[in-house]
Amino acid sequence: MPVNLSVPKLSVIVPAYNLQDYIEACLLSVLEQQTDFAYEVMVCDDCSTDSTAQRIADLQQRFPDKLKAIFKPQNQGLAQNMLTLLAACQGDYIAYLDGDDLALAGKLQRQVDYLDSHADCQMVYHESDMFDSASNKSIKYYSSQHYNWSHIPQRSGIEDLIRYGTYLQASSVMFRRHAHLAQTVALDCRIIFDYPFYILNAGFLQANIDFMPEVLGRYRIHDTSFGAQTSRSVTRRQQSLADIEHACVLAKQFAVADEVIAEGIAHHRFAAALYFLSRDEHQLFLHYIEAASADGRFFNDKHQLAYELRHQPSVLKKRIQEMA
Repeated sequence: MPVNLSVPKLSVIVPAYNLQDYIEACLLSVLEQQTDFAYEVMVCDDCSTDSTAQRIADLQQRFPDKLKAIFKPQNQGLAQNMLTLLAACQGDYIAYLDGDDLALAGKLQRQVDYLDSHADCQMVYHESDMFDSASNKSIKYYSSQHYNWSHIPQRSGIEDLIRYGTYLQASSVMFRRHAHLAQTVALDCRIIFDYPFYILNAGFLQANIDFMPEVLGRYRIHDTSFGAQTSRSVTRRQQSLADIEHACVLAKQFAVADEVIAEGIAHHRFAAALYFLSRDEHQLFLHYIEAASADGRFFNDKHQLAYELRHQPSVLKKRIQEMA
């Protein structure tokens, strides 16, 4: 049966801002995929100050039927960029891709096939290879080597997202279209958008979230990436935590139990406490480990140890190193 090229089954949405070194490789990694269905790649440049827009325009000339580009006349930020993309995309399925990440061959076909054959699954994500951009060397697998992976079932849901955080890599997710796309961008967040984005989509879809163990994407680590910037900045790490906590609270609209939300917030505060401990920010460590332990419950043995030794940070750091 011939493919109807005028009606995309899938939309791949890609926000872009000052990504001149990465955007071409990112877009080509999806534009050159072989599929038995029609798909569109939607990219929105948020008034970049480098050559990102020109590189997108050049690719649009090469792929006029598949690449749909939006160029904003002024910078509006990631939240508005996301809303623009979601309003413009047409696919029955939607996949998100950061403008510096890469899709591997077969990603689109494999995920679409999975959703086609699993009617009871609303969101699906795959394993991702974290790699160093400068050397191209793999660092680790994003999901299966995530510190909390032992808690994640093959089929997870919104409560797992809240309790255990970002065990799915942002660019690995594909989900079914629904009527509430415009309500899935957390406008009150300042730094973190992928975590609330997937919590909100999971909530509106009442989603079963399935894991595909195949490595179908690469998550690029570089000096100006989000993770690298946050790892260097105490202020960004605090704002990230505030955004993450807000994302957990947003789940109340889907009748997620207050206890689950409290558990998730406590877990995220524990993770933040360990970050501040590693940076020798002892007052911030003490603040967040006490906030994470206020109800007397602990996420794991490391959490309990951190609380018990909270006034002995040097001893605690040594014990945590021994546990690694």
